[in-house]
Amino acid sequence: MYGRPAIKDRHLEQRLFTARVVVAVLGLAVLMMLLVGRLFYLQVFSYEHFKTLSTNNRVRLVPIPPPRGLIYDRNGVLLAENLPTYSLEVTPEQVPNMKDTLKRLAKIVKLTPEDIQDFNDARKQSRSFQSIPLRFDLSPEEVARFAVDRYRFPGVDIEARLKRYYPMGGTAVFAIGYVGRIDEAELRKVDADNYTGTSHIGKTGIEKFYETQLHGRVGYQKVEINAQGRVVRVLDRTPPVPGENLYLTLDVRLQRVAEEALKKEGFNGAVVAIDPRSGEVLALASEPTYNPNLFVNGISSKEYHALRTDKNRPLYNRALAGQYPPGSTIKPFMALAGLHYGVVTPGYTMMTHGYYTLPGDPRKYRDWKRGGHGLVDLDKAITESVDVYFYDLAYHLGIDRIYDFLTQFGFGRDTGIDEPGELSGLLPSREWKRRTKHMPWFPGETVITGIGQGYMLTTPLQLASGAATIAMKGQRFVPHLLHAVQNPMSHKTVTVTPTPEKPVTLRHQSYWRDVITAMEHVTDHTNGTAYWHVGLGSRFLIAGKTGTAQVFGLKEDEKYDAKKIVRRLRDHSLFIAFAPANDPRIAVAVIAENAGHGSTVAAPIARKVMDAWLLDLDPVPPSDLRPPLKYHPPPKPKPAVQEAAQDGGTATDPATPAAEPATPTPAPASPPNPEASDNGQ
Repeated sequence: MYGRPAIKDRHLEQRLFTARVVVAVLGLAVLMMLLVGRLFYLQVFSYEHFKTLSTNNRVRLVPIPPPRGLIYDRNGVLLAENLPTYSLEVTPEQVPNMKDTLKRLAKIVKLTPEDIQDFNDARKQSRSFQSIPLRFDLSPEEVARFAVDRYRFPGVDIEARLKRYYPMGGTAVFAIGYVGRIDEAELRKVDADNYTGTSHIGKTGIEKFYETQLHGRVGYQKVEINAQGRVVRVLDRTPPVPGENLYLTLDVRLQRVAEEALKKEGFNGAVVAIDPRSGEVLALASEPTYNPNLFVNGISSKEYHALRTDKNRPLYNRALAGQYPPGSTIKPFMALAGLHYGVVTPGYTMMTHGYYTLPGDPRKYRDWKRGGHGLVDLDKAITESVDVYFYDLAYHLGIDRIYDFLTQFGFGRDTGIDEPGELSGLLPSREWKRRTKHMPWFPGETVITGIGQGYMLTTPLQLASGAATIAMKGQRFVPHLLHAVQNPMSHKTVTVTPTPEKPVTLRHQSYWRDVITAMEHVTDHTNGTAYWHVGLGSRFLIAGKTGTAQVFGLKEDEKYDAKKIVRRLRDHSLFIAFAPANDPRIAVAVIAENAGHGSTVAAPIARKVMDAWLLDLDPVPPSDLRPPLKYHPPPKPKPAVQEAAQDGGTATDPATPAAEPATPTPAPASPPNPEASDNGQ
């Protein structure tokens, strides 16, 4: 009988189990070897790399923005300073939900739409681990409220910063300028590493021009942080290098006199005062002004819109960017050109009858004085501002020689002042008109250029620089605002050396004296156009020239009546001067927009500025002073002919303009004879 087959093969199972155990052990051994190998690689070969990563999780390099350099006037009066303030700052990489965080923060501190927009713009140009300001200038109450809930806002903290502040407000704002929040375009133009942690940059004026000197060098500190990103302790610190302190040539006391004089007269305009001996700008005023502190941490849309739409244009720097016809203030320069080229001599005389005509052309270019000035020489032409004399002089000089000569005084180009935003004005020439108008130059355009009308445009700074050049008899300096630079660490101060320009040379040096004497007569002779408003009562001798510049052209027989013209179309009032005439220490240019006659508005403003400087702020030696000129009643007009007031009065002849240079000149593109070009005349 056969036995039953075995159900279990113990032998086979034993062998199978043993094989599986061996495979598992081998697998574990391989895995263990891989693990040990990986650990060995991480601990030995990659030790430095992972050590750095680990350290960065608890140690961070934080930039320390340098304190911005201070700005003073020439006497040490503080014009721009840094005040301690608190700002709310956010580190984006540590904020889990930015939108929710900003929403909750707005319930604790006031956040405007502009704050949110500026913050988002800053995020785009910054790295996520960098701290970005969200709100500046927090109040103590806001700081306290945030401190209570600080734990609820990871990545958000209060930082102590320095805020730029302008204690003088709008005084000298167009010279000083202001700082504002740095944008992406500006960041691309500077050393990005040096501006790490810096939130503001110079936007206008000295703040912008000398940004490199004022900013300084960034510092760093190595700090240990906890899991919430809070600083636990400072491990190492490299202090920043503060920006240099700047001393300007401005005298803030004189600046205020200039601004207040303009404001009191009620006209927009500009005043520029220069020391002719060095080119130092003593006052640079433009009216109206604005408060630069509004722009430091971001001006609101409402406030900015109000400034932009103000019809008086308070943001417009008239001293550097205002371009105006110079009117009769150009006549001393034209006289010098005539003498230099031999077109006239000091003793040359001509008879004037109240108008001028070109050869073969019946059109009349009228003088401001109805009946004319009679027999006129160079001295009388400047003293009484005789238009006809300078019509004839300009015609015989020709536009080419006028252009070449006036270029030497800096007209038609930048002066080179250390300020951004300067415009060059316009000194027309034959080539310029051909290039821009595609037309030839006409004799009538030369004639009206002789009295500072037509295409010609100048800035108040150019006029002041030109007056300073006459005062120094041709010696010129680049106008500048920087007086000295001080190292804030060592307090070592370096004074800026004036930069001379190529001097203006005349065929005979005596010609300077001839023109300066005539300019003196403008203020100290009873028939001078500025005697009654400037020279009368002055303690020092002033050399000056009045001007009245047309805003629009008049027809040949059209009468100028200011009462029938809207204010914005009325003539501009101009005046240039320097004093004391025998030893010049200040040169001034004034323009009062739409103020009418140069003698009645601009000239008295200049007198106030010169009085303040020469009698109060930087008094002239007693030897340069003189007894005040006594009052002499003006000559009575002839019964049959009522003359206009000097440098712009009211004329009775309907064909005579109302103001001295307001001669009915043709529009620049409409010469007296469109068919006849100015062939060298």
